[in-house]
Amino acid sequence: MKDKKRKALLRFVTPPDARQTDGLKAFIASKYDIDKADIELELIHDPDILGGFILSVDEDEFDWSIRGRAQQIKNEADEQARNLTGEKDIVSIIKDASDMHVFEAKGHEIGRVIYCGDGIARIKGLPHVEYGEIVIFENGVRGMVLDIKKDQVGAILFSQDNEVCQGEKVVRTGAAAGVPVGSELLGRVVDSLGDPIDGQGSIITADRLPIESPAPGIIDRQPVDAPMETGILAIDSMFPIGRGQRELIIGDRQTGKTTIATDTIINQKGKNVICIYVSIGQKASTVAALAESFRRHGAMDYTIIVGSFASDPAPLQYIAPYSGTAMAEYFMHQGKDVLIVYDDLSKHAVSYREISLLLRRPPGREAYPGDVFYLHSRLLERSSRLSDKLGGGSITALPIIETQAGDVSSYIPTNVISITDGQIFLEDDLFEAGQRPAVNVGLSVSRVGGAAQTKAMKKATGSFRIDLAQFREMEVFTQFSSDLDATTQSQLSNGKALMEVLKQPVASPMSMVHQVVTLIAAGAKLFGDVNLAEVKSFQQAMLENIDSEHIDIVNELITTGQLSDELKDKIIKTITDFKEEYLRTSGTA
Repeated sequence: MKDKKRKALLRFVTPPDARQTDGLKAFIASKYDIDKADIELELIHDPDILGGFILSVDEDEFDWSIRGRAQQIKNEADEQARNLTGEKDIVSIIKDASDMHVFEAKGHEIGRVIYCGDGIARIKGLPHVEYGEIVIFENGVRGMVLDIKKDQVGAILFSQDNEVCQGEKVVRTGAAAGVPVGSELLGRVVDSLGDPIDGQGSIITADRLPIESPAPGIIDRQPVDAPMETGILAIDSMFPIGRGQRELIIGDRQTGKTTIATDTIINQKGKNVICIYVSIGQKASTVAALAESFRRHGAMDYTIIVGSFASDPAPLQYIAPYSGTAMAEYFMHQGKDVLIVYDDLSKHAVSYREISLLLRRPPGREAYPGDVFYLHSRLLERSSRLSDKLGGGSITALPIIETQAGDVSSYIPTNVISITDGQIFLEDDLFEAGQRPAVNVGLSVSRVGGAAQTKAMKKATGSFRIDLAQFREMEVFTQFSSDLDATTQSQLSNGKALMEVLKQPVASPMSMVHQVVTLIAAGAKLFGDVNLAEVKSFQQAMLENIDSEHIDIVNELITTGQLSDELKDKIIKTITDFKEEYLRTSGTA
Protein backbone atom coordinates (compact mmCIF):
# COMPACT_ATOMS: atom_id res chain seq x y z
CA MET A 1 0.00 0.00 0.00
CA LYS A 2 1.45 3.34 -1.03
CA ASP A 3 1.98 6.28 1.32
CA LYS A 4 0.00 9.50 1.20
CA LYS A 5 1.37 12.75 -0.15
CA ARG A 6 4.99 13.46 0.68
CA LYS A 7 6.42 16.96 1.11
CA ALA A 8 10.00 17.58 0.01
CA LEU A 9 12.25 20.63 0.33
CA LEU A 10 14.80 21.58 -2.34
CA ARG A 11 17.45 24.20 -1.64
CA PHE A 12 19.31 25.67 -4.62
CA VAL A 13 21.35 28.58 -5.94
CA THR A 14 20.22 28.25 -9.57
CA PRO A 15 16.57 27.14 -9.89
CA PRO A 16 16.13 23.64 -11.40
CA ASP A 17 14.69 23.39 -14.89
CA ALA A 18 11.73 21.20 -15.78
CA ARG A 19 13.90 18.17 -16.60
CA GLN A 20 15.73 18.38 -13.25
CA THR A 21 12.46 18.89 -11.34
CA ASP A 22 10.96 15.84 -13.02
CA GLY A 23 14.07 13.83 -12.22
CA LEU A 24 13.89 14.82 -8.57
CA LYS A 25 10.25 13.76 -8.31
CA ALA A 26 11.01 10.47 -10.05
CA PHE A 27 13.78 9.80 -7.53
CA ILE A 28 11.51 10.57 -4.53
CA ALA A 29 8.71 8.43 -5.97
CA SER A 30 11.07 5.48 -6.42
CA LYS A 31 12.70 5.94 -3.02
CA TYR A 32 9.50 6.18 -0.97
CA ASP A 33 7.14 4.14 -3.18
CA ILE A 34 4.69 6.96 -3.97
CA ASP A 35 3.29 8.50 -7.11
CA LYS A 36 5.00 11.54 -8.62
CA ALA A 37 1.67 13.36 -8.50
CA ASP A 38 1.61 13.00 -4.68
CA ILE A 39 4.91 14.86 -4.21
CA GLU A 40 4.87 18.47 -3.08
CA LEU A 41 8.24 20.02 -3.91
CA GLU A 42 8.97 23.27 -2.08
CA LEU A 43 11.75 25.37 -3.64
CA ILE A 44 13.97 27.61 -1.46
CA HIS A 45 16.77 29.81 -2.74
CA ASP A 46 19.86 29.27 -0.52
CA PRO A 47 23.08 30.98 -1.71
CA ASP A 48 25.00 29.51 1.27
CA ILE A 49 25.23 26.11 -0.43
CA LEU A 50 27.37 27.78 -3.15
CA GLY A 51 25.93 25.65 -5.96
CA GLY A 52 24.08 22.42 -6.74
CA PHE A 53 21.12 21.16 -4.71
CA ILE A 54 20.17 19.81 -1.27
CA LEU A 55 17.00 17.68 -1.14
CA SER A 56 15.28 17.04 2.23
CA VAL A 57 12.51 14.46 2.64
CA ASP A 58 11.31 13.99 6.23
CA GLU A 59 14.43 13.01 8.23
CA ASP A 60 16.47 12.11 5.14
CA GLU A 61 18.74 14.47 3.27
CA PHE A 62 20.49 14.13 -0.09
CA ASP A 63 23.33 16.57 -0.64
CA TRP A 64 24.61 17.42 -4.12
CA SER A 65 25.80 20.92 -3.22
CA ILE A 66 29.26 22.43 -3.64
CA ARG A 67 29.31 23.14 0.09
CA GLY A 68 28.49 19.49 0.79
CA ARG A 69 31.30 18.37 -1.51
CA ALA A 70 33.75 20.67 0.29
CA GLN A 71 32.60 19.32 3.65
CA GLN A 72 33.08 15.75 2.42
CA ILE A 73 36.65 16.51 1.34
CA LYS A 74 37.31 18.10 4.74
CA ASN A 75 35.85 15.09 6.56
CA GLU A 76 37.96 12.66 4.56
CA ALA A 77 41.08 14.70 5.32
CA ASP A 78 40.13 14.69 9.00
CA GLU A 79 39.67 10.91 8.93
CA GLN A 80 43.17 10.43 7.55
CA ALA A 81 44.71 12.88 10.00
CA ARG A 82 42.77 11.95 13.13
CA ASN A 83 41.77 8.36 12.26
CA LEU A 84 38.73 8.54 14.51
CA THR A 85 35.92 6.29 13.30
CA GLY A 86 37.62 4.34 10.53
CA GLU A 87 34.63 4.99 8.25
CA LYS A 88 34.46 7.17 5.17
CA ASP A 89 31.82 9.92 5.05
CA ILE A 90 28.57 8.32 3.99
CA VAL A 91 27.54 11.11 1.59
CA SER A 92 28.22 10.31 -2.10
CA ILE A 93 28.40 13.33 -4.40
CA ILE A 94 27.68 13.11 -8.10
CA LYS A 95 30.23 14.75 -10.36
CA ASP A 96 27.80 17.06 -12.16
CA ALA A 97 25.44 18.68 -9.66
CA SER A 98 23.28 20.10 -12.44
CA ASP A 99 22.72 16.72 -14.13
CA MET A 100 19.89 15.67 -11.83
CA HIS A 101 18.78 12.63 -13.82
CA VAL A 102 21.76 10.64 -12.41
CA PHE A 103 20.81 9.88 -8.80
CA GLU A 104 23.89 8.31 -7.18
CA ALA A 105 23.78 10.10 -3.81
CA LYS A 106 23.11 7.88 -0.77
CA GLY A 107 20.52 9.20 1.68
CA HIS A 108 21.38 9.72 5.31
CA GLU A 109 19.40 10.67 8.38
CA ILE A 110 19.92 14.10 9.81
CA GLY A 111 19.01 15.72 13.10
CA ARG A 112 19.27 19.15 14.67
CA VAL A 113 20.97 20.15 17.91
CA ILE A 114 18.41 21.46 20.39
CA TYR A 115 20.83 21.80 23.33
CA CYS A 116 24.59 21.62 23.81
CA GLY A 117 26.65 22.09 26.96
CA ASP A 118 28.88 20.35 29.51
CA GLY A 119 30.18 17.87 26.94
CA ILE A 120 26.78 16.55 25.80
CA ALA A 121 24.34 17.41 23.03
CA ARG A 122 20.63 16.69 22.76
CA ILE A 123 19.46 16.11 19.21
CA LYS A 124 16.03 16.18 17.59
CA GLY A 125 15.62 13.66 14.81
CA LEU A 126 17.82 10.64 13.88
CA PRO A 127 14.93 8.20 14.39
CA HIS A 128 16.94 5.08 13.52
CA VAL A 129 20.21 5.92 15.28
CA GLU A 130 21.71 3.14 17.44
CA TYR A 131 23.19 3.21 20.91
CA GLY A 132 26.95 3.75 20.72
CA GLU A 133 26.85 5.01 17.13
CA ILE A 134 29.14 7.82 16.04
CA VAL A 135 27.44 10.97 14.76
CA ILE A 136 29.10 13.90 12.98
CA PHE A 137 28.09 17.50 13.61
CA GLU A 138 28.06 20.09 10.86
CA ASN A 139 31.38 21.62 11.93
CA GLY A 140 33.15 18.22 11.92
CA VAL A 141 32.98 17.47 15.67
CA ARG A 142 32.35 13.80 16.48
CA GLY A 143 30.02 12.47 19.12
CA MET A 144 28.70 9.15 20.37
CA VAL A 145 25.06 8.38 21.13
CA LEU A 146 24.55 7.28 24.73
CA ASP A 147 20.89 8.05 25.31
CA ILE A 148 17.85 7.37 23.14
CA LYS A 149 14.44 8.74 24.05
CA LYS A 150 11.17 8.83 22.16
CA ASP A 151 11.53 12.40 20.96
CA GLN A 152 15.31 13.01 21.11
CA VAL A 153 18.71 11.40 21.49
CA GLY A 154 21.64 12.35 23.72
CA ALA A 155 25.26 12.24 22.53
CA ILE A 156 28.59 12.81 24.23
CA LEU A 157 31.08 15.03 22.42
CA PHE A 158 34.68 14.14 21.66
CA SER A 159 35.66 17.81 21.63
CA GLN A 160 34.88 21.01 23.49
CA ASP A 161 31.15 21.74 23.55
CA ASN A 162 31.68 25.39 22.55
CA GLU A 163 32.37 24.18 19.01
CA VAL A 164 28.77 22.96 18.61
CA CYS A 165 25.84 25.39 18.27
CA GLN A 166 22.12 25.01 18.75
CA GLY A 167 20.32 24.31 15.47
CA GLU A 168 23.40 22.72 13.92
CA LYS A 169 22.91 19.71 11.65
CA VAL A 170 23.92 16.22 12.84
CA VAL A 171 24.52 13.24 10.55
CA ARG A 172 24.58 9.51 11.29
CA THR A 173 27.62 7.47 10.27
CA GLY A 174 26.36 3.95 10.94
CA ALA A 175 29.71 3.18 12.61
CA ALA A 176 30.60 2.44 16.22
CA ALA A 177 33.41 4.31 17.96
CA GLY A 178 36.81 2.78 17.27
CA VAL A 179 40.50 3.42 17.87
CA PRO A 180 43.67 2.62 15.92
CA VAL A 181 45.45 -0.51 17.13
CA GLY A 182 48.78 -2.12 16.36
CA SER A 183 52.44 -2.26 17.30
CA GLU A 184 52.90 1.27 15.93
CA LEU A 185 51.36 2.54 19.19
CA LEU A 186 54.08 1.00 21.37
CA GLY A 187 56.23 3.60 23.07
CA ARG A 188 53.68 6.35 22.48
CA VAL A 189 51.35 8.46 24.62
CA VAL A 190 47.90 8.79 23.03
CA ASP A 191 44.56 10.25 24.07
CA SER A 192 41.27 8.40 24.43
CA LEU A 193 40.72 8.52 20.66
CA GLY A 194 44.14 7.09 19.81
CA ASP A 195 45.58 10.42 18.68
CA PRO A 196 49.23 11.05 19.71
CA ILE A 197 49.78 13.67 22.42
CA ASP A 198 53.50 13.16 23.04
CA GLY A 199 54.76 15.48 20.31
CA GLN A 200 56.50 12.67 18.42
CA GLY A 201 54.52 12.89 15.20
CA SER A 202 51.47 11.14 13.81
CA ILE A 203 50.71 7.43 14.15
CA ILE A 204 49.68 5.49 11.05
CA THR A 205 48.17 2.07 11.72
CA ALA A 206 46.58 -0.45 9.39
CA ASP A 207 44.02 -1.79 11.85
CA ARG A 208 41.19 -0.43 13.96
CA LEU A 209 38.94 -2.03 16.57
CA PRO A 210 35.71 -0.85 18.18
CA ILE A 211 36.15 0.40 21.74
CA GLU A 212 33.28 -1.83 22.89
CA SER A 213 33.24 -5.55 22.10
CA PRO A 214 31.73 -8.66 23.74
CA ALA A 215 33.83 -10.43 26.37
CA PRO A 216 35.12 -13.93 25.48
CA GLY A 217 32.75 -16.72 26.45
CA ILE A 218 33.53 -19.51 28.89
CA ILE A 219 34.36 -21.97 26.09
CA ASP A 220 36.85 -19.49 24.62
CA ARG A 221 38.83 -19.23 27.88
CA GLN A 222 41.28 -21.43 29.72
CA PRO A 223 42.22 -21.54 33.42
CA VAL A 224 44.62 -18.96 34.81
CA ASP A 225 47.77 -20.85 35.72
CA ALA A 226 50.69 -18.85 34.28
CA PRO A 227 52.26 -16.26 36.64
CA MET A 228 52.27 -12.54 35.91
CA GLU A 229 55.20 -11.61 38.12
CA THR A 230 55.02 -8.16 39.65
CA GLY A 231 58.53 -8.22 41.07
CA ILE A 232 57.06 -7.17 44.43
CA LEU A 233 57.80 -9.77 47.09
CA ALA A 234 54.73 -8.98 49.21
CA ILE A 235 52.45 -9.68 46.24
CA ASP A 236 54.17 -12.52 44.38
CA SER A 237 54.58 -14.52 47.57
CA MET A 238 51.14 -14.11 49.17
CA PHE A 239 48.73 -12.77 46.52
CA PRO A 240 50.06 -14.08 43.19
CA ILE A 241 48.60 -12.69 39.98
CA GLY A 242 48.12 -14.93 36.95
CA ARG A 243 48.00 -14.06 33.27
CA GLY A 244 44.36 -13.39 32.46
CA GLN A 245 43.45 -12.46 36.04
CA ARG A 246 41.80 -9.24 37.25
CA GLU A 247 43.40 -8.14 40.52
CA LEU A 248 42.08 -4.97 42.15
CA ILE A 249 44.46 -2.50 43.81
CA ILE A 250 42.50 -0.58 46.41
CA GLY A 251 43.34 1.94 49.11
CA ASP A 252 43.16 5.55 50.20
CA ARG A 253 44.76 8.42 48.33
CA GLN A 254 48.57 8.51 48.41
CA THR A 255 49.10 4.97 49.67
CA GLY A 256 51.15 3.68 46.73
CA LYS A 257 48.49 2.20 44.43
CA THR A 258 49.94 3.62 41.21
CA THR A 259 53.45 2.68 42.31
CA ILE A 260 52.51 -1.00 42.54
CA ALA A 261 51.00 -0.90 39.06
CA THR A 262 53.92 0.94 37.47
CA ASP A 263 56.51 -1.25 39.20
CA THR A 264 54.70 -4.25 37.73
CA ILE A 265 54.98 -2.72 34.26
CA ILE A 266 58.70 -2.07 34.76
CA ASN A 267 59.14 -5.70 35.87
CA GLN A 268 57.81 -6.99 32.53
CA LYS A 269 60.98 -5.94 30.70
CA GLY A 270 62.28 -8.86 28.67
CA LYS A 271 59.27 -11.07 29.49
CA ASN A 272 57.38 -10.63 26.19
CA VAL A 273 54.44 -8.82 27.80
CA ILE A 274 52.75 -5.80 26.21
CA CYS A 275 51.74 -3.18 28.81
CA ILE A 276 49.02 -0.52 28.58
CA TYR A 277 48.61 2.17 31.22
CA VAL A 278 45.26 3.99 31.12
CA SER A 279 45.15 7.30 32.96
CA ILE A 280 41.64 8.43 33.92
CA GLY A 281 41.29 11.95 35.27
CA GLN A 282 44.94 12.24 36.32
CA LYS A 283 47.00 15.42 36.07
CA ALA A 284 48.90 15.79 32.80
CA SER A 285 52.12 16.44 34.74
CA THR A 286 51.69 13.15 36.61
CA VAL A 287 51.33 11.19 33.37
CA ALA A 288 54.33 13.00 31.85
CA ALA A 289 56.46 12.08 34.86
CA LEU A 290 55.27 8.49 34.60
CA ALA A 291 56.20 8.31 30.90
CA GLU A 292 59.65 9.67 31.70
CA SER A 293 60.08 7.04 34.42
CA PHE A 294 59.14 4.30 31.95
CA ARG A 295 61.66 5.62 29.43
CA ARG A 296 64.37 5.77 32.08
CA HIS A 297 63.81 2.10 32.97
CA GLY A 298 63.40 0.95 29.35
CA ALA A 299 59.71 0.14 29.77
CA MET A 300 58.26 2.45 27.08
CA ASP A 301 59.48 0.07 24.36
CA TYR A 302 56.64 -2.33 25.21
CA THR A 303 54.15 0.12 26.75
CA ILE A 304 51.29 2.29 25.50
CA ILE A 305 50.01 5.14 27.67
CA VAL A 306 46.40 6.16 27.10
CA GLY A 307 45.95 9.56 28.74
CA SER A 308 42.65 11.19 29.66
CA PHE A 309 43.40 14.07 31.98
CA ALA A 310 41.48 15.95 34.63
CA SER A 311 41.16 18.87 32.18
CA ASP A 312 39.54 16.68 29.51
CA PRO A 313 35.77 16.56 29.05
CA ALA A 314 33.97 13.77 30.93
CA PRO A 315 33.21 11.84 27.68
CA LEU A 316 36.91 11.42 26.95
CA GLN A 317 37.52 10.16 30.48
CA TYR A 318 34.58 7.80 30.07
CA ILE A 319 35.83 6.08 26.89
CA ALA A 320 39.53 5.93 27.90
CA PRO A 321 39.50 2.46 29.54
CA TYR A 322 37.44 0.99 26.70
CA SER A 323 39.90 2.40 24.16
CA GLY A 324 42.84 0.95 26.09
CA THR A 325 41.14 -2.44 26.25
CA ALA A 326 40.55 -2.42 22.48
CA MET A 327 44.29 -1.84 21.98
CA ALA A 328 45.00 -4.72 24.36
CA GLU A 329 42.57 -7.06 22.57
CA TYR A 330 44.48 -6.56 19.32
CA PHE A 331 47.61 -8.07 20.87
CA MET A 332 45.67 -10.73 22.80
CA HIS A 333 44.13 -12.07 19.59
CA GLN A 334 47.65 -12.34 18.19
CA GLY A 335 48.50 -14.77 21.00
CA LYS A 336 50.41 -12.26 23.10
CA ASP A 337 50.14 -11.52 26.82
CA VAL A 338 49.02 -8.02 27.79
CA LEU A 339 48.99 -6.21 31.13
CA ILE A 340 46.56 -3.29 31.39
CA VAL A 341 46.29 -0.82 34.29
CA TYR A 342 43.18 1.30 34.85
CA ASP A 343 44.17 4.27 37.03
CA ASP A 344 41.62 4.72 38.37
CA LEU A 345 38.06 3.39 38.02
CA SER A 346 36.75 5.61 40.83
CA LYS A 347 37.23 8.65 38.59
CA HIS A 348 35.81 6.66 35.68
CA ALA A 349 32.59 6.07 37.62
CA VAL A 350 32.43 9.77 38.53
CA SER A 351 32.76 10.80 34.87
CA TYR A 352 29.98 8.38 33.92
CA ARG A 353 27.80 9.73 36.71
CA GLU A 354 28.36 13.26 35.41
CA ILE A 355 27.40 12.23 31.88
CA SER A 356 24.32 10.34 33.07
CA LEU A 357 23.05 13.23 35.16
CA LEU A 358 23.53 15.63 32.25
CA LEU A 359 21.60 13.21 30.04
CA ARG A 360 18.83 13.33 32.68
CA ARG A 361 18.96 9.67 33.59
CA PRO A 362 17.37 8.77 36.92
CA PRO A 363 20.00 8.76 39.70
CA GLY A 364 20.34 5.87 42.14
CA ARG A 365 22.59 5.20 45.11
CA GLU A 366 25.10 8.02 45.66
CA ALA A 367 23.60 9.66 42.51
CA TYR A 368 25.18 6.98 40.28
CA PRO A 369 22.98 5.68 37.45
CA GLY A 370 21.42 2.26 37.73
CA ASP A 371 23.81 0.65 35.23
CA VAL A 372 27.05 1.71 36.93
CA PHE A 373 27.77 -1.94 37.83
CA TYR A 374 27.48 -2.90 34.16
CA LEU A 375 29.84 -0.02 33.37
CA HIS A 376 32.77 -1.85 34.95
CA SER A 377 31.65 -5.46 34.55
CA ARG A 378 31.54 -5.25 30.74
CA LEU A 379 34.99 -3.64 30.84
CA LEU A 380 36.75 -6.06 33.18
CA GLU A 381 35.13 -9.21 31.74
CA ARG A 382 37.10 -8.57 28.55
CA SER A 383 40.28 -9.47 30.46
CA SER A 384 40.88 -13.20 30.20
CA ARG A 385 43.19 -15.90 28.97
CA LEU A 386 42.07 -17.29 25.64
CA SER A 387 42.09 -20.98 24.83
CA ASP A 388 44.97 -22.47 22.85
CA LYS A 389 42.60 -22.85 19.91
CA LEU A 390 42.28 -19.04 19.81
CA GLY A 391 46.01 -18.44 20.24
CA GLY A 392 46.38 -18.53 24.02
CA GLY A 393 46.77 -14.75 24.39
CA SER A 394 45.72 -13.00 27.57
CA ILE A 395 44.81 -9.66 29.11
CA THR A 396 45.69 -9.21 32.78
CA ALA A 397 43.89 -6.28 34.37
CA LEU A 398 45.01 -4.23 37.36
CA PRO A 399 42.12 -1.86 38.08
CA ILE A 400 42.72 0.77 40.77
CA ILE A 401 40.05 2.05 43.16
CA GLU A 402 40.47 4.92 45.60
CA THR A 403 38.71 4.61 48.97
CA GLN A 404 37.77 7.24 51.50
CA ALA A 405 39.13 6.66 55.03
CA GLY A 406 39.70 2.98 54.23
CA ASP A 407 36.01 2.29 53.59
CA VAL A 408 35.88 -0.71 51.23
CA SER A 409 32.12 -1.11 51.76
CA SER A 410 31.07 1.96 49.75
CA TYR A 411 29.27 1.64 46.43
CA ILE A 412 31.96 1.59 43.73
CA PRO A 413 34.58 -0.40 45.74
CA THR A 414 32.10 -3.18 46.53
CA ASN A 415 31.00 -3.30 42.89
CA VAL A 416 34.53 -3.72 41.56
CA ILE A 417 35.53 -6.14 44.35
CA SER A 418 32.65 -8.40 43.30
CA ILE A 419 33.81 -8.33 39.67
CA THR A 420 37.54 -8.92 40.14
CA ASP A 421 39.47 -12.09 41.11
CA GLY A 422 40.96 -10.63 44.28
CA GLN A 423 42.23 -7.38 45.72
CA ILE A 424 45.41 -5.90 47.16
CA PHE A 425 44.40 -3.58 49.97
CA LEU A 426 46.85 -0.83 50.88
CA GLU A 427 46.51 0.46 54.43
CA ASP A 428 47.06 4.09 55.30
CA ASP A 429 48.45 3.30 58.78
CA LEU A 430 51.06 0.94 57.36
CA PHE A 431 52.08 3.53 54.77
CA GLU A 432 52.52 6.23 57.40
CA ALA A 433 54.55 3.78 59.51
CA GLY A 434 57.05 3.44 56.64
CA GLN A 435 55.93 0.05 55.33
CA ARG A 436 56.27 0.25 51.54
CA PRO A 437 54.35 -1.33 49.87
CA ALA A 438 51.71 -0.92 52.56
CA VAL A 439 49.90 -4.20 51.84
CA ASN A 440 47.37 -5.31 54.44
CA VAL A 441 47.85 -9.08 54.69
CA GLY A 442 44.47 -9.69 56.31
CA LEU A 443 42.24 -7.86 53.81
CA SER A 444 44.17 -8.72 50.64
CA VAL A 445 43.42 -11.89 48.70
CA SER A 446 43.98 -13.57 45.35
CA ARG A 447 41.24 -15.92 44.21
CA VAL A 448 43.67 -17.67 41.87
CA GLY A 449 46.30 -18.24 44.55
CA GLY A 450 49.04 -20.81 44.15
CA ALA A 451 47.77 -21.83 40.70
CA ALA A 452 49.49 -18.71 39.37
CA GLN A 453 52.85 -19.43 41.04
CA THR A 454 55.83 -21.41 39.85
CA LYS A 455 56.38 -24.61 41.85
CA ALA A 456 59.54 -23.15 43.36
CA MET A 457 57.74 -20.01 44.50
CA LYS A 458 54.79 -21.93 45.89
CA LYS A 459 56.99 -24.24 47.94
CA ALA A 460 59.25 -21.45 49.18
CA THR A 461 56.31 -19.34 50.37
CA GLY A 462 55.22 -22.02 52.82
CA SER A 463 53.70 -20.46 55.94
CA PHE A 464 54.98 -16.96 55.19
CA ARG A 465 51.53 -15.34 55.09
CA ILE A 466 50.34 -17.15 58.21
CA ASP A 467 53.46 -16.09 60.12
CA LEU A 468 52.81 -12.45 59.17
CA ALA A 469 49.14 -12.60 60.10
CA GLN A 470 49.97 -14.14 63.48
CA PHE A 471 52.59 -11.45 64.07
CA ARG A 472 50.10 -8.66 63.34
CA GLU A 473 47.61 -10.11 65.82
CA MET A 474 50.28 -10.72 68.46
CA GLU A 475 51.67 -7.22 68.01
CA VAL A 476 48.28 -5.69 68.80
CA PHE A 477 47.71 -8.06 71.73
CA THR A 478 51.10 -7.47 73.36
CA GLN A 479 51.58 -3.73 72.73
CA PHE A 480 50.62 -2.88 76.33
CA SER A 481 52.46 -5.80 77.91
CA SER A 482 55.99 -5.44 79.26
CA ASP A 483 56.54 -8.96 80.62
CA LEU A 484 56.83 -11.35 77.65
CA ASP A 485 58.20 -14.89 77.61
CA ALA A 486 61.13 -15.83 75.41
CA THR A 487 58.97 -17.61 72.79
CA THR A 488 56.70 -14.60 72.33
CA GLN A 489 59.68 -12.25 72.12
CA SER A 490 61.23 -14.51 69.46
CA GLN A 491 58.00 -14.53 67.42
CA LEU A 492 57.74 -10.74 67.64
CA SER A 493 61.38 -10.28 66.60
CA ASN A 494 60.96 -12.64 63.67
CA GLY A 495 57.71 -10.92 62.63
CA LYS A 496 59.31 -7.47 62.70
CA ALA A 497 62.17 -8.80 60.60
CA LEU A 498 59.69 -10.25 58.06
CA MET A 499 57.93 -6.88 57.78
CA GLU A 500 61.32 -5.29 57.18
CA VAL A 501 62.12 -7.87 54.50
CA LEU A 502 58.90 -6.96 52.67
CA LYS A 503 59.94 -3.32 52.33
CA GLN A 504 60.91 -2.64 48.75
CA PRO A 505 62.12 0.58 47.07
CA VAL A 506 60.22 2.07 44.15
CA ALA A 507 61.12 0.72 40.68
CA SER A 508 63.28 -2.06 42.19
CA PRO A 509 61.55 -5.30 41.20
CA MET A 510 62.91 -8.60 42.52
CA SER A 511 63.55 -11.55 40.26
CA MET A 512 61.94 -14.92 40.91
CA VAL A 513 65.27 -16.31 42.13
CA HIS A 514 65.77 -13.50 44.65
CA GLN A 515 62.22 -13.90 45.90
CA VAL A 516 62.62 -17.66 46.39
CA VAL A 517 65.92 -17.28 48.23
CA THR A 518 64.49 -14.55 50.47
CA LEU A 519 61.41 -16.63 51.30
CA ILE A 520 63.51 -19.68 52.13
CA ALA A 521 65.60 -17.58 54.51
CA ALA A 522 62.46 -16.14 56.07
CA GLY A 523 60.91 -19.59 56.48
CA ALA A 524 64.05 -20.81 58.23
CA LYS A 525 63.83 -17.74 60.55
CA LEU A 526 67.30 -16.60 59.51
CA PHE A 527 66.32 -12.91 59.74
CA GLY A 528 64.97 -13.07 63.30
CA ASP A 529 68.25 -12.57 65.17
CA VAL A 530 69.63 -9.91 62.83
CA ASN A 531 69.57 -6.35 64.11
CA LEU A 532 66.35 -4.79 62.74
CA ALA A 533 68.22 -1.84 61.25
CA GLU A 534 70.53 -4.26 59.42
CA VAL A 535 67.89 -6.61 57.96
CA LYS A 536 67.68 -4.91 54.53
CA SER A 537 71.47 -4.63 54.28
CA PHE A 538 71.85 -8.28 55.16
CA GLN A 539 69.18 -9.27 52.64
CA GLN A 540 70.88 -7.32 49.87
CA ALA A 541 74.31 -8.74 50.70
CA MET A 542 72.87 -12.27 50.86
CA LEU A 543 71.32 -11.98 47.39
CA GLU A 544 74.49 -10.51 45.90
CA ASN A 545 76.43 -13.43 47.38
CA ILE A 546 74.04 -15.94 45.83
CA ASP A 547 74.39 -14.26 42.41
CA SER A 548 78.18 -14.09 42.46
CA GLU A 549 79.30 -17.13 44.44
CA HIS A 550 76.54 -19.68 43.86
CA ILE A 551 75.55 -19.38 40.23
CA ASP A 552 74.64 -23.08 40.22
CA ILE A 553 71.70 -22.38 42.55
CA VAL A 554 70.53 -19.53 40.34
CA ASN A 555 70.73 -21.60 37.15
CA GLU A 556 68.85 -24.54 38.66
CA LEU A 557 65.98 -22.34 39.83
CA ILE A 558 65.74 -20.58 36.47
CA THR A 559 65.92 -23.72 34.30
CA THR A 560 63.67 -26.03 36.33
CA GLY A 561 61.38 -23.57 38.10
CA GLN A 562 61.17 -26.11 40.91
CA LEU A 563 62.52 -26.31 44.45
CA SER A 564 63.63 -29.80 45.48
CA ASP A 565 64.30 -30.65 49.11
CA GLU A 566 67.98 -31.02 48.33
CA LEU A 567 68.15 -27.58 46.70
CA LYS A 568 66.22 -26.02 49.59
CA ASP A 569 68.62 -27.52 52.15
CA LYS A 570 71.54 -26.32 50.05
CA ILE A 571 70.20 -22.77 49.97
CA ILE A 572 69.57 -22.75 53.73
CA LYS A 573 73.13 -23.98 54.43
CA THR A 574 74.56 -21.40 52.01
CA ILE A 575 72.66 -18.56 53.68
CA THR A 576 73.51 -19.79 57.18
CA ASP A 577 77.23 -19.87 56.37
CA PHE A 578 77.04 -16.42 54.79
CA LYS A 579 75.11 -15.06 57.75
CA GLU A 580 77.76 -16.19 60.23
CA GLU A 581 80.45 -14.50 58.16
CA TYR A 582 78.30 -11.36 57.70
CA LEU A 583 77.56 -10.99 61.42
CA ARG A 584 81.18 -11.63 62.33
CA THR A 585 82.58 -9.03 59.93
CA SER A 586 79.87 -6.41 60.58
CA GLY A 587 79.86 -6.90 64.35
CA THR A 588 76.04 -6.75 64.54
CA ALA A 589 73.54 -9.29 65.77
